[in-house]
Amino acid sequence: MQTNFSLAQLADPDTKASEQILRSCVHCGFCTATCPTYVLLGDELDSPRGRIYLIKDMLEGDKTPSDKVVTHIDRCLSCLSCMSTCPSGVHYMHLVDHARKHIAERYTRPWFDRILRRVLAVVLPNPTLFRLALLGATFAKPFAGLMPARLRPMLALTPSKMAGPDVLDKPQVIPAQGARRGRVALMTGCAQKVLAPQINEATVRLLTRLGLDVVISPGIGCCGALTHHMGMEHAALDAAKANVGAWHDELEQNGLDAIVINASGCGTTVKDYGFMLRSDPDWVEKAERIAALTRDVSEVVAGVGLDTQDDRGGWSPVRPAFFAAALRVTYHSACSLQHGQQIKTLPVELLQRAGFQVSQPKEAHLCCGSAGTYNILQAEIAGQLKTRKLGHLHATRPHVVATGNIGCMTQLAGGCDVPIVHTVELLDWATGGPKPEAMAG
Repeated sequence: MQTNFSLAQLADPDTKASEQILRSCVHCGFCTATCPTYVLLGDELDSPRGRIYLIKDMLEGDKTPSDKVVTHIDRCLSCLSCMSTCPSGVHYMHLVDHARKHIAERYTRPWFDRILRRVLAVVLPNPTLFRLALLGATFAKPFAGLMPARLRPMLALTPSKMAGPDVLDKPQVIPAQGARRGRVALMTGCAQKVLAPQINEATVRLLTRLGLDVVISPGIGCCGALTHHMGMEHAALDAAKANVGAWHDELEQNGLDAIVINASGCGTTVKDYGFMLRSDPDWVEKAERIAALTRDVSEVVAGVGLDTQDDRGGWSPVRPAFFAAALRVTYHSACSLQHGQQIKTLPVELLQRAGFQVSQPKEAHLCCGSAGTYNILQAEIAGQLKTRKLGHLHATRPHVVATGNIGCMTQLAGGCDVPIVHTVELLDWATGGPKPEAMAG
């Protein structure tokens, strides 16, 4: 794609990066076939190729975004399916994030949208505020019909019961069981440890059982993805720096073999910290080092091996759990894992190695509609994608659905007639841990 940026514009690092991305696009349109919003709406401007044209025009002309441009950019899920499909390697993620930053800086949204976005940006990354908000939403849920239409999606996503306190919500080191094989830091997250603290607990049990010390570093918090994808760049970079600083201190003082992420939406962002902080000389080297150490939990488990330790301290491959073969598990591949991190088969292979019968639904590449705050800000499209995804999941006739992202779990739970659990909960169970809480009833 030909571009026409001035030398002054290209002096800006964001514009320079976007110009290179735009030039790599060859207009082929392969991305349209796998874009959820184009599949649903059939509008070229709701496809990656259409949005690329809108972004190019907006950035080249240094324009104040129009309502039309904002509408179509806002409808993008950032599912990154287009990046898996693109034969030219167009890094759409960085391009659309730049567009969102440009919109946030230049466009004045209606007052209700501004308030809603600000509330989401402040409340969701803060576990204390989020827990209080959920408590209030629980009381308000019976009166949802009286609430403004824009608030109803939030109430619909409110869990039926509040999770208990997170026992891992403080800095600590959980030692390996038996022979020590490594030392990793776990990102405990923000919304996840309020909605489903059992995921972190299962992760720690599994990793320590596999011989890894697990560190909860002081100072870690939200990964910054939520604000980053709303164009709130300063808040996102502050969150990134806080995490980079905390993990880098741990790395320098005690050493780390990996930084483990068990929410794939967070993992995609943390792995991109080097790019996000590329223009800050005080942080870029540290950020690149942290990003290079970051692994999804499935990568870490596969790396050490899904092995068990005998009484003599030896390691051998796990024997399939006696109950696993009787369970039909349908694996829902989170977009941030399969497209953002290009981890497509590893979780399925681990579940199969543990003895589970595993299948995947039709259209496994399409988003479920969660996408961070998308299911709140774009509730209608998110609802259509959810219905479509649930239909394909139910068609596999599973006993349980497994996935690697809390956002997907929350999005699908309201309409799924079987339990939805994190992949790591099943792996923990199969190697000696408790039965997942969602399956206990």
